[in-house]
Amino acid sequence: MANEPTKSTKVKMPTAQKRDLQNERKRIRNRSFKATVRTVIRGFEEALNGTDSAVTTEQLSNAYSALDKAAKRGIVSKNKANRSKARLSARAALAAK
Repeated sequence: MANEPTKSTKVKMPTAQKRDLQNERKRIRNRSFKATVRTVIRGFEEALNGTDSAVTTEQLSNAYSALDKAAKRGIVSKNKANRSKARLSARAALAAK
């Protein structure tokens, strides 16, 4: 009653609110692009199981492109993109033998 402590909530500045909105938009865009990259890599893995090497090469090229774009946009680090590309190419070379 009279001695109850009052709850104080800190009010966000307009710039902080704007940053929250911007970060949320970027997070959604990045999640979408990451999902696209994973889908392309999944397509490559399915092509590996097939017998046509031309399809595998095309899918590997698509995966390279998607990983490079993700690295350029800062969604994944450049090192992670290069590491993933190296692993995919090694799997493609193994399947070609």
